[in-house]
Amino acid sequence: MTRPKFLADHDCNEHIITGVQRRESAIEFSRVRDIGLSDQPDAEILAYADRHGFIVVSHDVNTMPAEAYARLSAGKTIAGLLMVQQTHPVGAIIENLIVIGCRQ
Repeated sequence: MTRPKFLADHDCNEHIITGVQRRESAIEFSRVRDIGLSDQPDAEILAYADRHGFIVVSHDVNTMPAEAYARLSAGKTIAGLLMVQQTHPVGAIIENLIVIGCRQ
């Protein structure tokens, strides 16, 4: 089993990404803007993440879960989707991502 890696959606709190990378530099955490997907719809982001084995991290509760469900209903797969509430403490989110990211 390979180590999980994350893809931050365009709305992901930058402090979360920075905090994970500072605490555990071995965890791969990419941003959609860094790979040219910042203007792409959720369906494209999920498809890219699935092809490349990324767990998508997003705050976008309005559209991302529905798009993931539609993808699964159509018989397609997703590598993972982690919905993070913006109201949760950033430190706790970072800790949880590190626990997930350090699993092999």
